[in-house]
Amino acid sequence: MMSNSTSFRGYGKLDETEQARLEARHKTRKRMTIISLSTIVLVTIVVAVTVGPTQSHAGKQKPDSSSDSRPYYSSIKALCNLAVYPDSCFSSLSPIANVNHLDPESLFKLSLEVALKEISNAASLPEKLTRKLNDTAIAPALEVCSQVLTDAVDQLNITITSVECNSRNLAGILSQENVDDLKSWLSAAITDVETCLEGFEDANQVLVSQIHESLRNSTEFTSNSLAILAGITNVLGSLNIPTHRRLLGHFSGDFPSWITSKDRRLLQSFDPRDAADFVVVKDGSGKYKNISAAIKAVPKQSKKRIVIYVKQGRYVENVVLDKDKWNVMIVGDGMNSTIVTGGLNVIDGTPTFNTATLAVFGKGFIGMDIGFQNIAGPEKHQAVALMVSADQTVCYRCLADGYQDTLYVHKLRQFYKNCTISGTVDFIFGNSAVVFQDCKILAKQPMLGQQITITAQGRTDPNQNTGISIHRCIIAGAQTLKGVESYLGRPWKNYSTTVYMNSMLGDIINPNGWLPWTGNSAPDTIFYGEYGNYGPGSNTSERVKWRGYKKLTTSQANKFTAKSFIHGYKWISTMGVPYSKGL
Repeated sequence: MMSNSTSFRGYGKLDETEQARLEARHKTRKRMTIISLSTIVLVTIVVAVTVGPTQSHAGKQKPDSSSDSRPYYSSIKALCNLAVYPDSCFSSLSPIANVNHLDPESLFKLSLEVALKEISNAASLPEKLTRKLNDTAIAPALEVCSQVLTDAVDQLNITITSVECNSRNLAGILSQENVDDLKSWLSAAITDVETCLEGFEDANQVLVSQIHESLRNSTEFTSNSLAILAGITNVLGSLNIPTHRRLLGHFSGDFPSWITSKDRRLLQSFDPRDAADFVVVKDGSGKYKNISAAIKAVPKQSKKRIVIYVKQGRYVENVVLDKDKWNVMIVGDGMNSTIVTGGLNVIDGTPTFNTATLAVFGKGFIGMDIGFQNIAGPEKHQAVALMVSADQTVCYRCLADGYQDTLYVHKLRQFYKNCTISGTVDFIFGNSAVVFQDCKILAKQPMLGQQITITAQGRTDPNQNTGISIHRCIIAGAQTLKGVESYLGRPWKNYSTTVYMNSMLGDIINPNGWLPWTGNSAPDTIFYGEYGNYGPGSNTSERVKWRGYKKLTTSQANKFTAKSFIHGYKWISTMGVPYSKGL
């Protein structure tokens, strides 16, 4: 087994002091939750859900701060003790809460408003630093930071709008579909802030400290909102109190009511190429010679499916599907016939976030029968072929081919079916909630001294609903791979979550299975699991002895299926892609 190469340009490495601090806080939080939840929150939630609020809206009243034992403080503390950051939760909510509305619904809404205000203020930081520092070396990182913080603001706004529109009380907020949406959007906002911080790992330490401190409240306040939501739903589940279905639309068969009959026919009965809105032909015989030009012509925020048909050929371009381009489908003539190629990379000066050959930000994206490559090579380190930062994305029969950091599953909910993903180091990475089903995952020859790690999952918060689920896939070596063993993954962040289920693990897998990011072990807070795998690399007798590594039970494995983990039965089926709901 080769040692880690010093040429690894790892980012976001775990700090041992921070890890210990988080673990201690996690234990304290659990103790506090048991005490507080049993005495206050359970009663409050049951009343709020079953009876509903009965008090009239009154003006805000500032409480008497002379006694922390008042019911006012106890109610807020009880919910805040669910959080990873209970102190900041209490200090941010207690001065502005309405004493006449201390139910979980009101406090949850208030926590969202506090988080939005903080992230909105933080979003101006990159521009201020750009003007102040005038440093070309960090300018790209500041640009990325500006983009992702703006996205974080969008995620908080979407969350607040959903809460305000979909309910009048806690029971409405906690509809089965709405909870998954809220958790996904809040998880994404946390990931956006973390992505900003990752861009400055190699910067001046004084600047790094300043940026971390400036964004601390953004992370903590958003985490607090997510923790309150997760805590309430967990309590309701433990009390067997059913949540209610969303009132905005019902499901007809496999489709929600807002999917038109035309879209259903398009996605299930017809070849989408026959109904293309835009056709891209490399030889110039059509209106568009490249994909970027076709995307530019796509209407903004389209509620109907827009199909871009890219005919066979090799297209050398870096394509960005902006976040105002909704419900776009890009379909080619096959993953090895229609190929989009780029070569942006970190070594030549492009931040990882901006290296993708295709970067997807627009929600509801479908990629089908098309390939994306980054041909920078292993010596160029981080070089992304496909980055997805969009909700409810499906890739069907697609290729993502590169070396280090091939597929960046950045955030939100994603599903990959019958795809081929190949690379060397951390070549599936990010912090989305993602399921790979019936895919080929191929390890390629790395640089001398590098070790092959398939996944590097980036979950940073215990309440995020993110992770990588690899289900019924084939894990093997590419034809170029010779004499280098591979690892199923390594923990990029403290709560890294990755599972392999019912998959064929080839002989390339090292018997230990998993590789530490630093040192000889991994944080106890990770969740790595295997279930029902087969093949020469599936023997678990010599696997790592980490506390966070699990040989999954059937019950545990079921939580990582397309149906349970990404609630795919509510949205994948609308896209006409065949998939399995369960194990």
